[in-house]
Amino acid sequence: MALLLMTLVLTTGCMLGPDYKRPDTNPPQTFVETAPAGESIANMAWWELFKDPVLQDLIRTALRENRDLKSALARINEARAALGYTKADQWPSFGYGGSASHAELSTPNFLYPLAPRHLEPYVDVTTEDVIVAADVSFQIDLWGRLRRSTESARAQLMASEEAYRTVTITLVSDVATVYLLLRQLDAQLEVATGTLASRRDSLRLIQARYEAGLVPLLDVNQAEMLEAGAASTVASLQRGIGQTEHALSFLLGRNPSAIPRGLGLDEQVFPPEVPAGLPSELLERRPDIRTAEEALHAQTALIGVTIALMLPNFALTGSYGHESLELTGYPTGTGTFWTAGLGMFGPLFQFGKNKSRVEVQRAKTEEALQTYEKAALNAFREVEDALVAVRTYKDEYDAVQRDVAAARSASRLSHARYDEGYSSFLEVLETDRILFTAELQAAEVLQQRYAAVISLYKALGGGWSPENPTGAAEVKK
Repeated sequence: MALLLMTLVLTTGCMLGPDYKRPDTNPPQTFVETAPAGESIANMAWWELFKDPVLQDLIRTALRENRDLKSALARINEARAALGYTKADQWPSFGYGGSASHAELSTPNFLYPLAPRHLEPYVDVTTEDVIVAADVSFQIDLWGRLRRSTESARAQLMASEEAYRTVTITLVSDVATVYLLLRQLDAQLEVATGTLASRRDSLRLIQARYEAGLVPLLDVNQAEMLEAGAASTVASLQRGIGQTEHALSFLLGRNPSAIPRGLGLDEQVFPPEVPAGLPSELLERRPDIRTAEEALHAQTALIGVTIALMLPNFALTGSYGHESLELTGYPTGTGTFWTAGLGMFGPLFQFGKNKSRVEVQRAKTEEALQTYEKAALNAFREVEDALVAVRTYKDEYDAVQRDVAAARSASRLSHARYDEGYSSFLEVLETDRILFTAELQAAEVLQQRYAAVISLYKALGGGWSPENPTGAAEVKK
């Protein structure tokens, strides 16, 4: 009973080293770039943001098969096992042991003075021994070294879970962005193939006019230039589509293959307003910030571990067992034995090694603090960049649409003027080139507008919620 009471008293000892406290990063009250008021877009689940059913299926496939996500999940399991291993040091350790021996020795007769002298000068002596025992040992965590180690391991587990969420956000946004890029290239290829067909028809018509002596050879050459330019663009876009499909296949965890298509680029539906919420919410929502914070927490706890290593450690040990001098007689004829003890060990003179070890951990903690603050600053910057992009790409797309409408009108007029003989083919060449460029640019800017919304969604920390949550394992404090 006395031993039990002493153990209880000693195991409630102090914990050395600083207790973790979240650093004050002084987040801005509002974003510099004006955003619509309302609940942050990051609170939307990804399947609510992306309406294209094919895109939703692609994201689901990536969340099942992507190798980076599987690696991140493996790191969670590794950290959870490490926590269990470290936490076990806080409890008693039980073991068992045993031995059995049989020995036959030839011993000089003179060692046995009562033995008859007519016997052989050596006698045979047989010895047997059987020992079976149970052992227990317990490290008394007087200075909190084991508890700080467990605290650090628990924070590492939390960091790995937040890192998994970071990979998830990145994966969802990457799949959506690459898919929309693929739909952009599809739209541009449709424009290019239509333009190529039209220019080939024009080339045949002009060649016929040239052969009839109605137009000069220069018009034929200029028509050939238009046709060749469209053909070159078609080949370039076909190459881009193939490579983009391969990139998307990689994100899906597949070998390069064809990617199914859903809604067209101009059929995609995104929220008309994209509110950002409050800057202070980023500290709680962004998993990369929380990963850095948990890493800081884990490193802070290691300071207490190294301080405790400078002080004496105490351990309780005990054993209980039986011993028999006859193998065949066990367990009869046995003797019982038990032991109990209190041990102490610790450093004496190590010429500043222990102090330097503490300084190393303090320096690493300062480094982790700077990493955390950098992650917070980077998050604010990414949100501001995305807000600017959302606003300006909307304005740019509106301007490009006006440009396309004007270019189409100019192209129709230039063709009519050329057919009536009021202008040269050079005018047709220029207006067709401007129209072709504007139509290609319109698809590109529309995709960039959507990509800006996705970037804002990612920067705000949205997109990691599971579609069918199964209940993540809670980490006990």
